Amino acid sequence: MGSPKGACLVVGVGDGVGGAIAKAFAAEGYEVCMTRRPRHLDQLEALAAEIRERGGAARAYGVDARQEAEMIGLVDRIEAAVGPLEVVVFNIGANVRFGLVETTAQVFSKVWEMACFAGFLTAREAARVMVPRGRGTILFTGASASLRGKDGFSAFASAKAGLRAVAQSAARELGPKGVHVAHVVVDGAIDGVFTRSIREDVQGLLDRDEILKPAEIAANYVWLHGQPRSAWTHEIDLRPHSETW
Repeated sequence: MGSPKGACLVVGVGDGVGGAIAKAFAAEGYEVCMTRRPRHLDQLEALAAEIRERGGAARAYGVDARQEAEMIGLVDRIEAAVGPLEVVVFNIGANVRFGLVETTAQVFSKVWEMACFAGFLTAREAARVMVPRGRGTILFTGASASLRGKDGFSAFASAKAGLRAVAQSAARELGPKGVHVAHVVVDGAIDGVFTRSIREDVQGLLDRDEILKPAEIAANYVWLHGQPRSAWTHEIDLRPHSETW
C-alpha cells in the first residue's frame, strides 16, 4: 500500500507551480495525492498519468477544498488507502483583480474561502493526523499580496495575508509537537499557461532568468521538507534576480 516514504498531498494543482510541486515530491519517492475542483479532474488525471509514466506514484482527487466534509474525507481516504501523510502543501491561488467599488460581497467572500479558509481546513486536517505521529510538514504558497495590498487586490491581498497569519499561528502551535510549518512567498510572474496567454516576451524572460520557473520553485518545497528540526525555516521568499521589491 503506497510508497515507503508515505504520501504527499498537494491541494490546488494546475499546470504551473502545483504540478511542479507534485512532480518534485514524486521524484523524491512520495506517493503524490493531487486535488483540483471536480470539473478539472480530467486534466488532473492526465498529470497523474504523466507522473506514473515517469516512474512515480500519483493519484488525482476532485475536491472542493472550501468544503469541510470533503477535506475531512480526503485526508481519511489518503491515510487509509495510500499511507501516512508526511507532506501537505496548500497551493490554491485565487488571484483576481477588481477595483474596490467593483468588488462584490460574493467575490470577496469567494476569494477568502479559496485562498484563506481552504488553507485553514487543509492545515487543520493535516495536523489532525500528523501531531499524533510527532512528524510532518505543512507548506503554504503565498504571494506578494501576503505582505502588502496593491491597487485592485483588496480581496486577494486580505485572503493571502490571512493565510499567512494562519501559517504563523500553526507554526507556533505545531512546531513544538514535531510538525514543520512553512510559508513560501512567491513574488513575481511565473512561467505557465496564464502568463504566456497575456505576455509575448516569456521566452526572453526565461533566457535571462527574469521570470520564476515552476520547477525551481518546487525544489524549495522539497528542501523545506528536508530541513532538520534543529534549524527549521518558517518563511522564505522567492523572486527573480531582476524583480523589484
